[in-house]
Amino acid sequence: QVPVVESGGGLVQPGGSLRLSCAVSGTIFRVNGLDWYRQAPEKERELVAAITSGGSTHYADSVKGRFTISRDNAKNTVYLQMDSLKPEDTADYYCNADVQGHWGRDLFWGQGTQVTVSA
Repeated sequence: QVPVVESGGGLVQPGGSLRLSCAVSGTIFRVNGLDWYRQAPEKERELVAAITSGGSTHYADSVKGRFTISRDNAKNTVYLQMDSLKPEDTADYYCNADVQGHWGRDLFWGQGTQVTVSA
């Protein structure tokens, strides 16, 4: 098991900002793609943003222009800068990491961090 730990969630007012972090640790060879997903109550988990090892990014239409994904390869860490937050962004946010190690290659999930956007 590879530890994947998210942080940075919390309560914010509409229009506000939050920055989520996700760190991948352990004895690994390489971290490939890093993705942020979210799951709102009674809804399916959805892809929010993704970034490849080379820095190419993809965003869900609902967050384009408001969220920015970035990564620090030296720290095996991915960030999600969330601006102009809306109540509909309220959800548990999860990090998914495509990791290579001595076992081969596999996907690992973090435990999630809660984001609540409310006045």
